[in-house]
Amino acid sequence: MRRVNEALREVVATAIASELEDPRIGFVTVTGVDTSPDLRSARVHVSVLGDEEERERSLAGLASSHGLIQAAIARETRMKRTPTLTFLYDDTPERGMRLTRLLEGDE
Repeated sequence: MRRVNEALREVVATAIASELEDPRIGFVTVTGVDTSPDLRSARVHVSVLGDEEERERSLAGLASSHGLIQAAIARETRMKRTPTLTFLYDDTPERGMRLTRLLEGDE
């Protein structure tokens, strides 16, 4: 499953960077993919540079473009099924930055 998740992460990241032209999608980084064991669904974790409004717009743009991304997955991988994608915001980078500020004594 780790190999499947990594392959999907690479294909999704490439598709977002090169194939999507939705103006709502800002600077998005795919941080991870969790695929179900039956390959029917995949949760795509993304981080978005910007405030909460930009985050919501980017997630809405990704959700509306999931068909194009799934087509890229079908085209680039040899999988029995193409998983249905769900995009989730990953706040790990923000938590890491906050922890760094706390350790440095800025907060």
